[in-house]
Amino acid sequence: MAFKQLALVAFVALSLGACEEDRYRGSARHHIPIPSATYTLMSEKGMNKDQPILIRSYKKESELEIWKRKPTGQYALLKTFPMCRWSGQLGPKVREGDRMAPEGFYAISPAQMNPNSSYYVSFNMGYPNAYDRSHGRTGAHLMVHGACSSAGCYSMTDDQIGEIYALVREAQNAGQKAVQMQALPFRMTPENLAKHRLDSNIAFWKNLKEGTDYFEVTGDEPQVGVSGGRYVFNGSTGDPSVAQAVQQKRQQDETQVAALVARGTPAIKLLYDDGDQHSSFKTALVAGGADSLNRSASWGSRDVGVSRPDALTIGPRVVVLDDKGKAKATIRATSADNDAVLAAVSAAATEPPAAKPELAKAEPAKLEAAKPEPTKAEVPKPAAAPAATLLAKVQPGGAAPAPVAGSFTTASEESEPFYRRALSFVPLIGASKPAETQVSAPVASVVPSTPTNVRAPLPPRRADKLRTTRLEEPAAAFASQPVTR
Repeated sequence: MAFKQLALVAFVALSLGACEEDRYRGSARHHIPIPSATYTLMSEKGMNKDQPILIRSYKKESELEIWKRKPTGQYALLKTFPMCRWSGQLGPKVREGDRMAPEGFYAISPAQMNPNSSYYVSFNMGYPNAYDRSHGRTGAHLMVHGACSSAGCYSMTDDQIGEIYALVREAQNAGQKAVQMQALPFRMTPENLAKHRLDSNIAFWKNLKEGTDYFEVTGDEPQVGVSGGRYVFNGSTGDPSVAQAVQQKRQQDETQVAALVARGTPAIKLLYDDGDQHSSFKTALVAGGADSLNRSASWGSRDVGVSRPDALTIGPRVVVLDDKGKAKATIRATSADNDAVLAAVSAAATEPPAAKPELAKAEPAKLEAAKPEPTKAEVPKPAAAPAATLLAKVQPGGAAPAPVAGSFTTASEESEPFYRRALSFVPLIGASKPAETQVSAPVASVVPSTPTNVRAPLPPRRADKLRTTRLEEPAAAFASQPVTR
């Protein structure tokens, strides 16, 4: 009898759990609750659900932050979410269909919240804003949404976007008219600014930094305007002492940038195959295969046929620039992490001249095509092992065998699963320990003299979608509105 009672209790508990999951999958998705763990976190930090919030996103680091304004009037960081997917490159969105996720200062009003999104729930960033329109930029319906798939948006998992959506909704219900989103290419540190100092977008990024400097000095969101094709912050009504403190921070950062350049920090440009994702997701993708994004209960994601799965290689190409901003070498880094990028450049610099890419006057995308063919005796040498990458920081544990630098897929490897071939640089494949305990000293792989041209097929069920659906404009992006990104 006791056994039957226990079984009944277990059945009821499971049924309630299932109902709780399904409850927020239909028309009631607008009422997704804030998770209890987040309520606990807010309480520990002296915050509550009604306080205003602010969002900051970073492409290179693939992270999204939620900040809360405390009773003191200053914002404090509540939580950092690893970003599951963004598409395109570093830099602002310019035109419809370019797959670029917007960069700039955006405002999210209650009218921009979309509980009926085909990507679970979402909110519209408000692109194009006044700055974008002043530059004639096109595109619409650029969102932060779920499903871990992007064609110009910032994409989270369903569970993540449900929590973020609930936090924004509660702040708006308490009277916040618009939630500011600071969409940034990377964290505005002297190290990042030194490395990207010759990028064609650097003037725009320095303009964004004026606003982020104000936020970091005062702990308050900047008042944003547009004048003369530039962002302006706080107009002429700002406190002179605050303006002086912001200017002092800017000068200190510029002094640090100059010191880093004097110490030999290389000028680079990062080229992604098509955006990126946080290394924690990439690690799980390598360990679980192509379908892990769709079947993982903790991610709550599904195949929406938008992101290019073939673009998720281990890291971006690093284009090393000369003093005039011209490309002189291209190296594949193990990740976009600062240490990994610098280690890749350092490893390339130690290669003998014959192994280095030739100085090319062509566009960065054409560098590899312009390289001479190697002889049979020329074999790419392994690069020196760089400092720990972001993968190693996320996945602590034992070491795994490091892959050989410069290795590429050949025809004999076609029988291997696509993601294991496309991400063969990641040091978890073939390891004897479980994926979550693996750490490997990453290897910066130098692009060989002549690239190996390999067409890696997509998984069968995704290939059909990619052949029949325009990547820039997925057929069923949002139930309530067209997608014209």
